Amino acid sequence: MTTLLLVRHGETDWNRDERFQGQADPPLNQTGRSQAVDLSVLLAADPLSAVYTSPLQRAFETAEIIAAAHGLEPSTVEALREMYDGSWEGLTRAEVEERFPHEYARWLEHRRGPGDGESYDGLCGRVVPAILEIAAAHPNGRVLAVTHAGPIRATLAHADGISYEEARKRGPAIENGSLVELAIEDGDLRRFEEDE
Repeated sequence: MTTLLLVRHGETDWNRDERFQGQADPPLNQTGRSQAVDLSVLLAADPLSAVYTSPLQRAFETAEIIAAAHGLEPSTVEALREMYDGSWEGLTRAEVEERFPHEYARWLEHRRGPGDGESYDGLCGRVVPAILEIAAAHPNGRVLAVTHAGPIRATLAHADGISYEEARKRGPAIENGSLVELAIEDGDLRRFEEDE
């Protein structure tokens, strides 16, 4: 069994301002750096086989801070990028609601977001295979991957056997600096609590 720790990157100013980030690349703010340091302290006593990260700088910086406590360097995985939010990227929720009222209403109902963005199926189709490939490279290991809310939700939806839309409905929100532990065995991905 491989243990996978999924971490959402620390806070950015865009998170604080409720801007859609998607694949835009704002850096961590001071709160985000503090969240990453807190995670590094929390995880310092747990040995890690490897640290992987989205290439976006908010995730990469979070991963670097955590990996340093283990003497590791994070490896970037393109598939761990956040979902592409198309024309919403950089806009606040209020701005999206004003400019794209129908799409925004649909998003609030836990359905697809921007029409020119990445689909939920597209997101799940790139993230889940990448997660399984990471696990397969570290049989019986303990691996950390720093990514974003969308990829974490896609992974949890797969583990729970539900759609991404249903995972959004059920919640809860995936906060900056949050940590989720999963178990992967023979290609089967499940929440770690099920093994306890």
